[in-house]
Amino acid sequence: MLTGTATYVDDIKMPNMLYAAMVRSPHAAANIRSVDISKAAAHPGVMAVYTGVDIKDVGAIVCGVELPGMRKPHHTVIATDRVYLVGHIVAVVVAKDRYVAADAADLVEVDYDVLDAVGGPEQALAEGAPAVHPQWADNIAFKFEQKGGDTDAAFASADVICKQRMISQRMVANPMETRGCVASWHAADRALTIYTSTQIPHLARTILAGMLGLDENRLRLIAPEVGGGFGCKLNVYPEEAIVSFAAMKLGVPVKWIETRRENFLSTIQGRGHVDYWEIAAKRDGTIVGVKVKIIQDLGAYFQLLTPAIPTLSVLMMPGLYNARNIHAEIVGVFTNCVPTDAVRGAGRPEATYGIERMVDVLAAELKMDPAEIRFKNFVAADQFPFATATGLNYDSGDYANTFTKALDTIGYKKLREEQATARKQGRLVGIGISTYGEICAMGPSPAVAAGGWESATVKVEPSGKVTILTGISPHGQGEETTFAQIAGDELGVPIDDVLVLHGDTSIVQYGIGTFGSRGTAVGGTAVYLALQDIKEKVIRWGSMLLDSNDVRFEGGMCIDNASGKSVSIQTIAAAAYRAMKIPTHSEPGLVATRFWEPGNFTYPFGAHIIHSEIDPKTGQVEIKRYVMVDDIGNILNPMIVDGQLHGGASWGLGQALWEHAIYDDAGQLVTGEFMDYAMARARMMPWIESSHTCTPSPVNPLGVKGVGEAGTIGSTPAMVNSVVDALAPLGVTHVDMPLTPEKLWRIISASQPEAN
Repeated sequence: MLTGTATYVDDIKMPNMLYAAMVRSPHAAANIRSVDISKAAAHPGVMAVYTGVDIKDVGAIVCGVELPGMRKPHHTVIATDRVYLVGHIVAVVVAKDRYVAADAADLVEVDYDVLDAVGGPEQALAEGAPAVHPQWADNIAFKFEQKGGDTDAAFASADVICKQRMISQRMVANPMETRGCVASWHAADRALTIYTSTQIPHLARTILAGMLGLDENRLRLIAPEVGGGFGCKLNVYPEEAIVSFAAMKLGVPVKWIETRRENFLSTIQGRGHVDYWEIAAKRDGTIVGVKVKIIQDLGAYFQLLTPAIPTLSVLMMPGLYNARNIHAEIVGVFTNCVPTDAVRGAGRPEATYGIERMVDVLAAELKMDPAEIRFKNFVAADQFPFATATGLNYDSGDYANTFTKALDTIGYKKLREEQATARKQGRLVGIGISTYGEICAMGPSPAVAAGGWESATVKVEPSGKVTILTGISPHGQGEETTFAQIAGDELGVPIDDVLVLHGDTSIVQYGIGTFGSRGTAVGGTAVYLALQDIKEKVIRWGSMLLDSNDVRFEGGMCIDNASGKSVSIQTIAAAAYRAMKIPTHSEPGLVATRFWEPGNFTYPFGAHIIHSEIDPKTGQVEIKRYVMVDDIGNILNPMIVDGQLHGGASWGLGQALWEHAIYDDAGQLVTGEFMDYAMARARMMPWIESSHTCTPSPVNPLGVKGVGEAGTIGSTPAMVNSVVDALAPLGVTHVDMPLTPEKLWRIISASQPEAN
């Protein structure tokens, strides 16, 4: 990847390949009067133009979630009678090259009857708001409620109740590689091969085969290198089915590569919450109850997990605190916008942001130190496993120890003293704390009871080299290295002797894929267990070759405990495939496959502290120090872990300070390109002081918990709490994200006119 020799979807070239371009609606809501494709079809180099009528037999987009009373739109891959979001596909042009296809797409003439649209969830709930889907009288897709304990009694007994409206704004995932796919039809075999940039190769194959009416065993799906996913590629999109349909119709390969503008318009986005939080406490800071009403912007239709994401926020709303009385309500709302779905953190950042902001709001109301109030309410180390009021079972932890390490690292007491001095000088200096927890190692739906299964096959080849086939589909998480390390340690072979294969459904046994920080915790455990089966076979073969029943395996050698004689795994492998003689209760070869499902999720946690200062003349935030202490269980590769944490933190800081996918009231995406969407850049990132504590998870034999989303979840509330703390002398108690310089400058100017 660093040398530019890796293969991504756009690198794939085939003989006679054609290129597809999507014709998309410029309107957020409109009826389609007619679609005239004649000019496009006559354009030189155009091989076909398809509309919704042509492709009507292809199945609708699949949503894998069911909630009680949920309204589920039937979203076809190409619109037929109406459109309900900007970017809605109304036709596809297939041509000899992508430029001809793009030019011809501009020639498709669509007669629209433009309708009123809604661009935000509270707007969509307003009386008289236009209905996104006319078959329903309003825009409520579902209502979901969860209770634990007795919140009414808890709030009645409280000494203080704090309330705050908060926004977790929409975000664009922005992977380095946009979406793309290549489909090739082999008519003689009735077989379809699809190359696509996805996190879920096997699930995508199952879904696409169903949509296309194709036998699943005749569809081969390959995910080559994937240039980032962050959850947005945890989906099956219309374009994959459209390109496959075109390839099957035309009998030649067809490629489609998403433009960056299309990525902004048509790839799922994250977050999109408007939340109303309440927290009840005693005068000494003891939290007795928590309430939240979540208004979730679902967008215009559902992708694979759209309705499930806010339910994760409900599950994690107590955070790390021993809050026994909770009440959560979700109102899922249709808007004329691209769907929201799983984006890095998927519901957990919203929950952590909410509870961590409320703890700071409560601390300010009680005039308590925000660190003190956290210590007072943490789940204690001797309470694990801990059953939460939302029905989860936290596996292990020592929250106070991790938080103490973070406070000691940053020198919290001295920092508060320095802050007091700075405030006397008129400087806007803030200290922000976030003590986060998350739920990891999930399955194909967050609603599954346990962690969701994963698969692995381990093969020791006749040469002694090792091949691992994993159902996990890494796209930047580094499991190729981590899994090779596990195999090297267990089998005593060099890491360079281990090949990890993934992402090809015709080579790898069925797997679930990579998302929800499940790669090593679930997929790595499947590899580990398959390796144990391999070791048992190696010992049986080694015992036969050494003619001994007292043999141990270590360091890549079977050793006779009595004589000290040994035989290497390479020699054993050769014998196992030659099979001149076979041990009792064994068979030729050294191959093992495991499908493993954990009995629980895993629960990483940590403490992030940010020291910042705001320039009153510009509103610019300077991060002076960023300390993070994370507990993700056992660490197999420290460099990969820190890379994931730092990348996650940059994501969370981006949401806190700059990023916002803005739709206007008519459903037009105002921030539809990088000229308008302020994605965080490397130069905007602070130095991060990262360290760890370790409470291994009892859920899996590796003791790992998951790391891919931890930095994202912990960083956002720490940053916002730091800025709000800096503005506290001005009477500011809350500021909604993103905390842009202009927004902060206006707040400061309104409080201090002389700052102008």
